[in-house]
Amino acid sequence: MATTTRGRAERRPSITDVAKRAGVSVGTVSNVLNRPDQVTPATRDRVQAAIDELQFVRNASARQLRAGTIQTVGAIVLDIANPFFTEVARGVEDRLAAEDYTLMLSSSDEDPERESRYLRLFEEHGVQGVMVTPSAGSIDALLAARDRGVDVVLLDATSPFDDISSVAVDDVRGAALAIEHLVALGHRRIAFVNGPLSIRQCADRRAGVLQALLAAGLDPERALVEVTIGSLNADGGEEGIARVLDESDRPTAVFCVNDLAALGVLRGLRARDVAVPAEMAVVGYDDVTFASMLTVPLTSVRQPTHQLGWTAADLLLRQRTEGERFQHQRVQFQPELVVRGSSDPNA
Repeated sequence: MATTTRGRAERRPSITDVAKRAGVSVGTVSNVLNRPDQVTPATRDRVQAAIDELQFVRNASARQLRAGTIQTVGAIVLDIANPFFTEVARGVEDRLAAEDYTLMLSSSDEDPERESRYLRLFEEHGVQGVMVTPSAGSIDALLAARDRGVDVVLLDATSPFDDISSVAVDDVRGAALAIEHLVALGHRRIAFVNGPLSIRQCADRRAGVLQALLAAGLDPERALVEVTIGSLNADGGEEGIARVLDESDRPTAVFCVNDLAALGVLRGLRARDVAVPAEMAVVGYDDVTFASMLTVPLTSVRQPTHQLGWTAADLLLRQRTEGERFQHQRVQFQPELVVRGSSDPNA
């Protein structure tokens, strides 16, 4: 933005300035911007020349606020620094862009109070809907927002309510796929680097681990080494694998709650000169973009990240347009295992 000699930002050109420069009324400028077919070509050209000369940019927020048509929705995820949620957010954006909606995106950092604060801020900014990956604890704040007229869709979570839609992946099945793969490779003592069970995804993935071990005829008490990490990131994964490697009866494979934790596990194994997969097989979860790009490509349970975000946004937009005719849905996608060199040397 241009500045004056005193260093202060100049006032943004207004629609009134454009009208004066073009020698027309404010209403004519408005028609050029919104209903150009109602203006003669010569007048359109004169107004456009004034717009270009003044570098005028319309204030869409003010215009929409006056018309009551601000089109903004919010999304609160656990951690936007996690590539999984970044890829989900891109799916949300792609769906919203088709309808000219704007996205406000925030991270709860798995903190219910932070989640509630962002919900309040979103409402204060006039969002018409929110997509939320619930953090641990109550979702009372989310229900209260819904009761105040904000459309709600649960993202990467299954709704317990018939009147709230949700989009999720079958994490029980996803974790089972990982364990079935490791058992098929001959591993009989497996570590599971997981997060707090208060997080739904962590609890579901643990259920899948236990389910697969029992189905294979293995006693989880002897076959499984569980390690809980405080942060679902690379530092947490490195902390977790250090505890696994200190086991007197060391496992030969490790399944990680997500790919960021798996990245930390691989880093910790390299620091201790443990060969992957010869001495320790590693499987992650999410199959984010970097999984296939590592020195030892990571075997991972793939989630349809873009489709998750796109579908959540689509449900939200449909709920807004269909109103009382809208039928709430619980959409659940199925994961798939992508086998690479971190677990199978022949992959």
